[in-house]
Amino acid sequence: MLEEIKRKIRKLADPEKARDLKWFFKTGPGEYGEGDIFLGLTVPVIRKLAREYIKLNFRDMVRFLRSPIHEERLLALLMLVERYRGGGEDDKKKIYKIYLRNSRFVNNWDLVDLSAQYIVGPYLRNRNREILYELAGSRNMWERRIAVISTFNFIRDNDFKCTLEIARMLIGDKEDLLHKAVGWMLREVGNRDRRFEENFLLKYYKRMPRTMLRYAIEKFPEHKRKAYLKNKI
Repeated sequence: MLEEIKRKIRKLADPEKARDLKWFFKTGPGEYGEGDIFLGLTVPVIRKLAREYIKLNFRDMVRFLRSPIHEERLLALLMLVERYRGGGEDDKKKIYKIYLRNSRFVNNWDLVDLSAQYIVGPYLRNRNREILYELAGSRNMWERRIAVISTFNFIRDNDFKCTLEIARMLIGDKEDLLHKAVGWMLREVGNRDRRFEENFLLKYYKRMPRTMLRYAIEKFPEHKRKAYLKNKI
């Protein structure tokens, strides 16, 4: 089945789209996606393949997850997400462990955002979350992004503690993609309870990178947004 899927992926490849994706995901020298290979498949097409081949064994999913081709890694992650949703406790535990063992291959923002909140977050919902703090302290920026994006699952339950603690850890991060992720999660906290977000911002907004702050206050009233940006709160 593995070779069948690979053949289908290559049949669906679109070289012109691949060129656009290489630019969009910054694959040039020194950029965050340096060297990544794209075939030009869209996310809806990959989702369809994931549903079609949902019964692929875990060993072959891991082979796809370790592929140098971006769409094959995304396919593996979307398969794992689907299997997690419909799986029993044994499968959920196995998928969670597969994900963490292979986190170095979850190495672009779309791969993180389409998987972490649906596997890592749900698994840790009623469990010890120390692993997220370890990931937030990782030298690998994608693992740091996994840490903060995984907390989206908790935010949906109005559980903000982990998000705010990890946000505090990442305030001094040098990576713009982390600034965006943290700001996004802070905004999501505010969407559910503005008091929690504002309490956090009042302590830390002057230290925040500009991008993080802009993302965090995007839904604020205009006058308050301008006050934060001008350090006049």
